[in-house]
This record gives sequence, structure tokens and C-alpha cells, in this order.
Amino acid sequence: MGIILANGKFVDQNGQLVQKDMLIEGERIAKIADVIPDAGHTRFDLQGKLVSAGFFDVHVHFREPGFEAKETIATGAAAAVRGGFTTVACMPNTRPPIDTAEAVRFVKQKAEEAGLARVYPYGTITVRQLGKELTDFAALKEAGVFAVTDDGVGVQSSAMMKKAMQAAAELGLSVVAHCEDDDLLVPGAALHDGVVAKRHGLAGIPSESESIHVGRDILLAEQTGVHYHVCHISAKESVRLVRDGKRAGINVTTEVMPHHLLLCDEDIPETLDANWKMNPPLRSKEDREALLAGLKDGTIDIIATDHAPHTAEEKAKGLERAPFGIVGLETAFPLLYTHLVLTGELTLQELLSKMTEKPAEIFNLPYGRLQEGAIADITVIDLEKEQAIDPLTFASKGKNTPFAGWICKGWPVKTFVAGKLVYEQTDQATMTSK
Repeated sequence: MGIILANGKFVDQNGQLVQKDMLIEGERIAKIADVIPDAGHTRFDLQGKLVSAGFFDVHVHFREPGFEAKETIATGAAAAVRGGFTTVACMPNTRPPIDTAEAVRFVKQKAEEAGLARVYPYGTITVRQLGKELTDFAALKEAGVFAVTDDGVGVQSSAMMKKAMQAAAELGLSVVAHCEDDDLLVPGAALHDGVVAKRHGLAGIPSESESIHVGRDILLAEQTGVHYHVCHISAKESVRLVRDGKRAGINVTTEVMPHHLLLCDEDIPETLDANWKMNPPLRSKEDREALLAGLKDGTIDIIATDHAPHTAEEKAKGLERAPFGIVGLETAFPLLYTHLVLTGELTLQELLSKMTEKPAEIFNLPYGRLQEGAIADITVIDLEKEQAIDPLTFASKGKNTPFAGWICKGWPVKTFVAGKLVYEQTDQATMTSK
């Protein structure tokens, strides 16, 4: 027998909320109709809660192998489904890096054992992320990667990046890039090269360290014909370059993170709390406004989280010595719904599309669709549920977030992956750490 999600609200083609029932049979959505008789099916009365396709995050760090104190694939997958994410893509900057077929199979096996979110591993562009020798793209693809990236470090050599794009294009793989020109970085810089860094007499990370690589790679993508995707875009100049690339017909896409949409460097507390340290850094108000404009006009294709857990001990080392990164899987939707949808910056339909259908579409994967016959990856959201972000309740091992205490509406309460209920909100789940 199947599962009926009864009395749910669905966003229709006009962006309006309409009440429907959904029948899940096996791993697929069998029917969506006004009323579906029980007929012996398991029935969940959603009482008007929102039904969405499961969220798809193309940029997470689950740290295994090598950094299991920060996160494991199992705890990361638990955080994903708690946040409504049914599919995630794991970055390969582990130790050892995911630069061989054997390493890819390890990640897939660990994800299968966890039995929660669907996990796609990236493979590295270069061996050990050193930028000197390409990995075996064909072997990585056969093992299960859909894209390659040296995320965590930028590929410094233009010749190496062009060679990578040519090889990826031949195999139908996407090239995903952390854009950062090391020649423009000051050792130890932890903040954007802006007003806050100057006020504290600190070295800053300039916007051009990102945008120069974005521009270079867009031109290389034009030459090679590869699908090129820019990680965690943060600078207004980068947005302009992507916009120009799209207008020229180049196959370039990009993602933006919730923290770059909602925060700027001027929001960083005077204590310089290291939970506000991420790479790329929080940039200026003008950059944040350009990101939001780019998201609204389609220059920026999707929203991802760059979920990057670290231990409390690491983040306690202070701004200059602590590692870059914050967690984001469990807070992304409520933050964006509260601060972009309820404020009128985005429609609910636009937000859902950027977190479901669009990521699957640009990477040619069969997820993110809420229609009959589609894979039953489903997120149920209580748009009226309001609560404060409490890191102590996170399923992730990482508690490193600048959003602690923020009161948000719109919390995922049920998550189904391929028709299987993998997360259900309870009072206990809200109150206790997993």
C-alpha cells in the first residue's frame, strides 16, 4: 500500500497555494488530486501545511573521511533531512580528498548505510587538490560523480583549468569552481577588505580575488563548451561577469548562500566572533544588494548552503586562527522564507524553485519536481511554525552559525526520500540534540 499526504497546500503554476492530496506508491508520486480516498493507505493529515519537492543542496561539506570530529556523512545526512534537503552534493576536500574511484565509492557506501539524504560525491579536479595533475575523470564518473571541483582551493593555473574543462566536456561532466586567486590574498586575512576590517586594523580579502577567477573561467568555458558552475558567489563584480557570460550564450551557472543574501560585513559583531568567519567572507552592503538582484533576475541560478561544520574548540581560537565556515542545512529555508519571502523580496514559488527544481535541472539530475510520476522526494513545511534558531538542537555536529537566536517562520516537519519517511518533527526533536 501507499502513503497519502492529505490536506496539504501546494504552490500552483500561478504561485497560488491550493489544497490537494498526494498519493505516494513505492518511490514515486502516483497521484495528486483534490481528494484521494484512503483505500487502506497510510494517511498523514497535513492540516494545511506546505508540500514541496525535496530541497537539493549542491554544496555541502560532510568532512568524512579525515575530519569526523567535525561531521560524518551520517550526521550530515541527518542534518540535511532535518532541514528538508533530500539530495546533497558533498565537496571533496576531505583527507584523503575524493580524488579516486575508491574514495567516491566510500562516500556512497557511507551514505547508503545512513539511509537518510541522497548523497552525491564530487570528485576533485586535481590530484590531492594540488593543482598540478588532473585526476582520472572517466574513472570518477564511472564511480558516480556528476561534477568535479577542487572546492576549498582555487585552481591557480589557467592552463590546468582549461585542460580540466576540455576533459570534463568530453565526458559530459560539470566543472564547479571555488574562485580565488591566491596572488591577491594576504596571509591570515579573515574578513572582507572593507569597513570592518579597516576599523579593526585587519588584513582583508579583496573581492577581485574571486571575480578575476570567475572572469577567467567564463572565458575558458566559452572556449571549451563545458558547463561551468561558480561556487558561493559573493561579489558584485562576479555577478556582473556571470550576467555578461549568460548574455553571451556561455553555459555558466552559479549559486548563492543564505548568509551572503542576509548579511554583510557591517553586521559582524565587534567581538569578531569566529562564527561569522566564512570563505568567501561577508562582503559589503552593495555586494549583498547585487546578490539579491542577481537572484531575482535569474543571473544567480540557485541557492546552496556551503554547510561547513567545525568543532567548538576550533571556532574558539578567535577570528584570525579559526577555520572558515558555518553550518547551514538546518536553517536555510526558515531564514530565507522569513527574511526574503515574508518581506516581499522573493515569492514562495521563486524560493522553492531555487532550492528544488533549478539545482536538479542545471546538473541534469532527476529530482526536485512535484508532479505525478516524479521521484517522491518530499518536504512538508509548517509555514506558521515560529521558533528561534538553537544550535544545541542541531542534528549536525557543527553548531557554528551566526544566526543563533534568530526567530524564524517556516520549519520543515516531515521529509521523505524516494517515498520513505526519513524525518518527522516532534517536540523531542525540537528540544534535544541528536
